[in-house]
Amino acid sequence: MRNYGPDTYGETNADVYDEWHADLDPADAVRCLEELIKEGPAGPVLELAVGTGRVTIPLAERGIDLRGVDASEAMVAIMRAKPGGDRIPVTSGDMADVDPGTDDQFAMIFVVFTTFFFLMTQEEQIRCFANVARRLVPGGRFVLECLVPDMARYQRNQSVDAHRVDHDHVRLVAVRHDPVDQRFDGQHILISDAGIRLAPVSMRYAWPSELDLMARLAGLERRHRWGGWRGEPYLGSGTHVTVYEKPA
Repeated sequence: MRNYGPDTYGETNADVYDEWHADLDPADAVRCLEELIKEGPAGPVLELAVGTGRVTIPLAERGIDLRGVDASEAMVAIMRAKPGGDRIPVTSGDMADVDPGTDDQFAMIFVVFTTFFFLMTQEEQIRCFANVARRLVPGGRFVLECLVPDMARYQRNQSVDAHRVDHDHVRLVAVRHDPVDQRFDGQHILISDAGIRLAPVSMRYAWPSELDLMARLAGLERRHRWGGWRGEPYLGSGTHVTVYEKPA
């Protein structure tokens, strides 16, 4: 997908992101992250790709010292317009750099909703792990929520799904799959009486074993891998929540 950069998704989706992803209830993520924070070392917490604050704001309301990084000023503007969102420091930048604008070390760094895969190359993903490891205190955790790609969905490396059909609009998701670069390039397509709206998205997926290797290269050790935020067993499909730890 030409002319697609770190901020493209947020800049083109900010005004509809919360509405289109209302089915992604963050309550379980907030509860699990709070428990992990309480059992870990003391210190501030950093969210990569903070977005519209759907997880960050509820965590901050629980008294957790939170910071954020995001490439999209439009997404952050949505967060700052929400109650409590303007009190969370957010730095504009590429999450691969893990640069919150301070020299702070963090007790936890996390990224949810598969946003880690918005880093478009293996090199960027490896760099993110390395920078996370440098920013964690000993015993600190790196927590990721990622999808496990379902290759059965793709015929001739492409798919078109009707995500929502209503009386006055239809929302389609069209995706092309590049199995060599492990890349999905897609469009959310909203067709309504008002016309057609396109919302592009690209991601470079990584298999769980590949993420484990990235963690090892960065000096992190895997502590948990669950099938969801409730600690369900990981069965190899759907999504996974993985917790890596910096050795004390």
